[in-house]
Amino acid sequence: MTRIRPYTQAIDRLKAAKLRPTRQRIALARLLLDGEDRHVTAEQLHAEALDANVRVSLATVYNSLHQFTAAGLMREVVVETGRSYFDTNTSDHYHFFEEDTATLSDIPTDSIELTALPQAPEGRIIDRVDIIVRLK
Repeated sequence: MTRIRPYTQAIDRLKAAKLRPTRQRIALARLLLDGEDRHVTAEQLHAEALDANVRVSLATVYNSLHQFTAAGLMREVVVETGRSYFDTNTSDHYHFFEEDTATLSDIPTDSIELTALPQAPEGRIIDRVDIIVRLK
């Protein structure tokens, strides 16, 4: 019987994304990617890491989140200047932002219908469309 270690999936995902599986990246990847899709801020992930006895600085959390995003493991959702959430769901989808609780959640994909997009400026292509519906 082959025994799978609890961190094997995180290591495999990091390697597939061409990221070196350091101790801190493995720990953060396990917190983020071993389960349901979610939206987190760097501060929330830092607090979760500390609660899980992962010794990591907030700067390392920010760096790791940006590396995970650049590698395609996550998406950054900027809800306003200085406030970003990191989304483990990398498929095309849209978000609700609850202003009173500062929480981000997915909008069901069949709830929004885009019928047309503007023509991209010459020499450019549309990469993706972000929609954030703000709730009070």
